[in-house]
Amino acid sequence: MLDQLLKIVKENSGDVIVNNPAIPNSRNDEAIQTAAKAMLTNLKGMASQGDLNNILNLLNGKGDASGSPLINNLSSGVAGELMKKFGINSTDAAAIVNKLIPVVMQKLGNKANDPNDNSINLDAIVGALSGKGGGGLLGTLAGLLRKRR
Repeated sequence: MLDQLLKIVKENSGDVIVNNPAIPNSRNDEAIQTAAKAMLTNLKGMASQGDLNNILNLLNGKGDASGSPLINNLSSGVAGELMKKFGINSTDAAAIVNKLIPVVMQKLGNKANDPNDNSINLDAIVGALSGKGGGGLLGTLAGLLRKRR
């Protein structure tokens, strides 16, 4: 999942990371990787605290990504990593994540739900976030959520 997340972050990081004076150009790739890894780490943490269903609902397009408490928590975690690693201030970090995270989550959901795109699916996301394969109860949950769309 990290590879797919990294690819989506990279595809959508032009203005928010690459063309951002707060991030030195020589560190753009590092910032993109940091953002993707922090997203995955924070999503895993949220899933382990009982938010897996909310994450899957968001990926299924149920809910407003930009105003979601889940997105706000995710953005806060990613912003913290960017501030720590790159020494940027909270305003610059917030500007990056507020533009990047909702778009990345929407595109991740689009890819996971696209029957013509086999690069990632909800079962793989469930497996990556739960630390288990997509089978069993979590796989069933992902299947049920897919059917409810």
